[in-house]
Amino acid sequence: MIPRELFQKIRRLEVRTRGLVDSLFSGEYHTAFKGQGITFAEVRPYQMGDDVRTIDWSVSARMGTLYVKLFEEEREQTLLLVVDVSGSQRFGLRRRTKQELAAEVCAVLGFSALRNHDKVGLLLFSDRIEGFVPPRKGRRHVLRLLRDLYACSPRSHRTNLRVALDYLLRVQRRRAIILLLSDFLDMPSFERSLRALARRHDVIALQLQDPVEQAWPAVGLVEVVDIETGQHRWLDTRSKRVQQWLAAHTQARQAALETQFRQLQIDHVCLRTDTDYVEPLLHFFHQRNRRR
Repeated sequence: MIPRELFQKIRRLEVRTRGLVDSLFSGEYHTAFKGQGITFAEVRPYQMGDDVRTIDWSVSARMGTLYVKLFEEEREQTLLLVVDVSGSQRFGLRRRTKQELAAEVCAVLGFSALRNHDKVGLLLFSDRIEGFVPPRKGRRHVLRLLRDLYACSPRSHRTNLRVALDYLLRVQRRRAIILLLSDFLDMPSFERSLRALARRHDVIALQLQDPVEQAWPAVGLVEVVDIETGQHRWLDTRSKRVQQWLAAHTQARQAALETQFRQLQIDHVCLRTDTDYVEPLLHFFHQRNRRR
């Protein structure tokens, strides 16, 4: 049984994201994630102008007249939502936490996949596998994924994306669309595993960011706590030297991450907790469609 409060939260999320799916994302999703090939559908009598290469000679011989093969796109896809549930995902000082942002994005993409009759699965990770739901179809299944995402109580607060990537390499044999939702703070430990996964699947990195992580406010002496390790440290945020060090460290890490994704030819989208996620996702879909 789902606790009433959790059920109401999931129901509100479904209602809130349904309009986006109906008006925006289902069509964009369909064109951005096309099928991997074509499959035979049926035969019909030959008509003037048909490509002679599509003639089915065995059927034509039996029927005594020319027939051609008709094909259709192999539409069914498998979408895997790979979500970071480590301690850093609970961070967010303004509109929402990174964890809440991930849940909304998973709802929109999960229901978009549902509209396109695709399978959807979920992998939750910290520095270990916290939960895995194999891909299936259906509204009840998507709601189950959202329930697991909201109800997850991770056994660890640390992050190790490599663990999740290696697990996927073992369990997901058929080609899939893999959406990684994380802040990717444990880079570069996962580079080799990410390279192997990208060779086998269509991998997309959705980076969850909070503005405070990009530019610390100058509010004086602050005690900061690493959510994942529990380490405490005092920082004088009014210090110009501290501000310069924080900015340089953040920019260097972000630049290295973007370079890695570019070298591996992995699509990368930044989603912020203080702004709407619709525009960057739609921009990503449009960019992807133009490349096809």
